[in-house]
Amino acid sequence: MPAQQKAQWKGIHIMAPRAEDVTLLNRAIEQTLAPLGVNVLILEVNYNYEYRSHPELRANGVLSKGDIRSILSACRQNGVRFVPQFNCLGHQSWAKTTFPLLVKYPEFDETPQIPLDNPGIYCRSWCPLHPKVNDVVFALMDELIDAFEADAFHVGMDEVFLIASDQCPRCRGKNPADLFAKAVNDYHQHLVKKRKQTMLMWGDRLLDDSAMKYGKWEASQNGTAPAVDMIPKDIIICDWHYEPREEYPSVPFFQQKGFRVLPSSWRNVQAALALRDYARKTATEKMIGHLATTWSSGGDTARALLNDPKASDSAKQAAQALKEVMKGD
Repeated sequence: MPAQQKAQWKGIHIMAPRAEDVTLLNRAIEQTLAPLGVNVLILEVNYNYEYRSHPELRANGVLSKGDIRSILSACRQNGVRFVPQFNCLGHQSWAKTTFPLLVKYPEFDETPQIPLDNPGIYCRSWCPLHPKVNDVVFALMDELIDAFEADAFHVGMDEVFLIASDQCPRCRGKNPADLFAKAVNDYHQHLVKKRKQTMLMWGDRLLDDSAMKYGKWEASQNGTAPAVDMIPKDIIICDWHYEPREEYPSVPFFQQKGFRVLPSSWRNVQAALALRDYARKTATEKMIGHLATTWSSGGDTARALLNDPKASDSAKQAAQALKEVMKGD
């Protein structure tokens, strides 16, 4: 583990920038993130990379290996650990757009009867039981690990609502927790056991909403929560909560289960500080720091971090919350 990781993780999660914004992101790393003490940058790439193993899965306007290496260089020069993210299982569509995997490989779709413009659903999922889906996904993971020269990998897995669907001939009638755990364990086998990566994932599907009372977004109401007892404990759980609360019971819950926990906030400053302070109050050695999410592109986030008025309001709010939550860490 890099030397800087002996200290608490002070992380930021950013969506992939456009290629023309890489230089701007590098400047934000040097001029804003490093002075704040940020030592982890999780870049959610998904299909926005120049994949060689499966070029048919490239989105439009993708990053090249040179672009990634440029960001890696800026990170290394400023003591920042650079972590790729590829969102697994869920989030295979957004609004009316279905992402390349399920367009090019419709046989991987958990809900093949739903048209590709996604009427009436939040996000599509791939089938965790399809015998060939992992071969494709692992090839993409391996390319990102190589490009990032990574020692950690974030697999996403938040907000998986479509699982154990009656539309899927393999998953129909099966237990959602078993299916979710199988997916987690498959990725862990490849990333941790084979590639020697530290694995991170979002924690919401591992929380039982009937106990946590977070609602269906920040916790599970669709039967996946028992998977928390079926997966390896060396996974880092990014426990995201974006609204102010007096208590965040999942933070001690995950620690008691044996996981390292990275509480994760967004753009509401009051909520970010409340989560950070509650996590500190309930911390064991398993509470390893804080992650500030942005849910904006690398270019938009960089503009906000550099106080460019052209940044979106959401990015500006996320940048402000990041700056506040990192104070005193």
